[in-house]
Amino acid sequence: MAAFQVSAAFAKTLFPVMGADGAAALRLGLGALMLLAFTRPWRNWPRGGPWLALLGLGVSVAAAVFLFYAALSRLPQGIAIALQFLGPLGVALFGSRRPRDIVWAVLGAAGVWLLVGRDGGPGRLDLLGVAYALGAAAGWAGYILCGKAAGTAYGNRAATVSTAIAAVLVLPIGAAHAGPAMLTPQLLPLAAAVAFFSTVIPFSLELYAMARMPSRTFAVLTSLEPAFGAVSGLVLLHEQLALGQVGGIAAVIAAAAGAAWSGAQAVAAPPVE
Repeated sequence: MAAFQVSAAFAKTLFPVMGADGAAALRLGLGALMLLAFTRPWRNWPRGGPWLALLGLGVSVAAAVFLFYAALSRLPQGIAIALQFLGPLGVALFGSRRPRDIVWAVLGAAGVWLLVGRDGGPGRLDLLGVAYALGAAAGWAGYILCGKAAGTAYGNRAATVSTAIAAVLVLPIGAAHAGPAMLTPQLLPLAAAVAFFSTVIPFSLELYAMARMPSRTFAVLTSLEPAFGAVSGLVLLHEQLALGQVGGIAAVIAAAAGAAWSGAQAVAAPPVE
């Protein structure tokens, strides 16, 4: 999460030259090349793996990255990631049948509202940016659900192949909008660093983790992302936090910790005869 959010802050500096579309395409394209070079997924490829899950993971990565960058171009980073956070929180709570989990859902929603609070009055937020962020939330939810099966079957190959699929989907859009600006020599080192820290590191580590923990647990831990996004925006982009946004970060952390505790209690509890 730290690598992803710091790289997102640096990616935002690419927007004035190549736009959000170009930055997303370049990030995915360079990230896919790096992962292909590092993992060489064609070696010892497992037979009979769930191709549909792998394809769904690639589409989810494309949607999450492309729409998040589109939202980032219109919203402060902390607000964009707070709205995107509805995806993993929804996954975490979707299968729950315990009434007490409603408390964590309400607390998480309150945290999101407080994070939005400074710019969240009616008519003040860019509605298209909000729509992009909510679309990215859906992509993130799909990433969690498909990543469990794909990561278990393919290991770190899942990160490589899904990123390559996402790059194939997004590169034509980025090239159509940004054109030669995507290949600006002075910006390529920064773009390569963004790709490494936003694609190679987090996707590999997340898919490693998803294969070893329940989807709900992973989603709950991932819900800490708004705190990382808000802090990265403050430190790297000088996006000031209002007192209400600080309270929102605290509420998000409390909701994530409470839901994680609740889920752990459910797993540890013995079955009732």
